[in-house]
Amino acid sequence: MVLKVYVSGMSGNKEVKKRQQRVLMILDSKNIKYDTVDITEPGKESEKELMQNKSTSSGGTVSDPEPRHPLPPQLFNDEEYCGDYDAFDMANEIDTLEVFLKLATADTTAVSTAQIELKQENGEAKKEEAEAEKPEAGDGDGDGDAEKAEKLTATTTSSAAVKTPTSSDSQSDLLLDSERAAAAQ
Repeated sequence: MVLKVYVSGMSGNKEVKKRQQRVLMILDSKNIKYDTVDITEPGKESEKELMQNKSTSSGGTVSDPEPRHPLPPQLFNDEEYCGDYDAFDMANEIDTLEVFLKLATADTTAVSTAQIELKQENGEAKKEEAEAEKPEAGDGDGDGDAEKAEKLTATTTSSAAVKTPTSSDSQSDLLLDSERAAAAQ
């Protein structure tokens, strides 16, 4: 199986260029092997047609939300369509990129890991850890240790960051929902 990233080397759209660079950078950083297919090169007309015919998502941008043809980057595993930039970005954010790229089978532990990370962001797990570290009564200098544990709990709770969705996150969610609905029909 060969992961293929369809790109345009001559795109005049800055957003398309940035998206292509981001996809390639993420794949490189995760050591995922891929082939880049530049659909603007001479002799790549058949590859361009394949990308346009098999892509189920258009890859719309802010400047062109409903393009006539699917915009790069589009991702395929061999000739099996994986998705466009928005779906790739969402899979990367929720740490399911290998499943999205059809490189690994779906793993139920991914949900568990995501739930654990969410708890840590909300401070729940850190609070539980701090309470577990509180000393038992009668441990020498117990009062000082209890105060330290309470301060640790207060610090981790107040410093826990809760990620709020941005407009691009909600747009990606809407796009993914519409893709799933279209695929189900």
